[in-house]
Amino acid sequence: MLHPMTSEPEQQIGVGTPDAFQRLWTPHRMAYIQGENKPTGPEAGDGCPFCSIPAKSDEDGLVVTRGEHVYAVLNLYPYNGGHLMVVPYRHVADYPELTAEETAELAVLTKQAMTALRTASNAQGFNIGMNQGAVAGAGIAAHLHQHIVPRWGGDTNFMPVVGHTKVLPQLLADTRKLLASAWPGV
Repeated sequence: MLHPMTSEPEQQIGVGTPDAFQRLWTPHRMAYIQGENKPTGPEAGDGCPFCSIPAKSDEDGLVVTRGEHVYAVLNLYPYNGGHLMVVPYRHVADYPELTAEETAELAVLTKQAMTALRTASNAQGFNIGMNQGAVAGAGIAAHLHQHIVPRWGGDTNFMPVVGHTKVLPQLLADTRKLLASAWPGV
């Protein structure tokens, strides 16, 4: 790697034995790994980020749109650029516990999210789903949330496969603004 100011090879000190690999450091991921923003218990008052987000401004909470029963928010720890979640306002853990109104609006906002992502970023496909319970991979199992992950041909390359690293080309605040402006009906 060349030093940005001198164009000389950069000396990497303290990173182990020098080798031919370039390194992309993602220290922001350590916050997620160490449990930042994870609830301390199963109740709404136990530090649930999905319960606190609606009280913030759209910009501060990364909220893309708000419905009557659910809202769409960017994932703070995304799998891909534009990774959204549709979340009920009510602190509920299990899909069968949703009311008919919450279920219907969750479906509508999921469809709108797909439309907005296609408009804003030409998404070619999507992974959509919920992880129900900690054993199923839910990072915040106490508050149901549905993931909408946009996909593009070739987006799974050597970085996530070999390097276990995602490269996100845009700041979350910029992505939120782009998607909010592309949201259908706005």
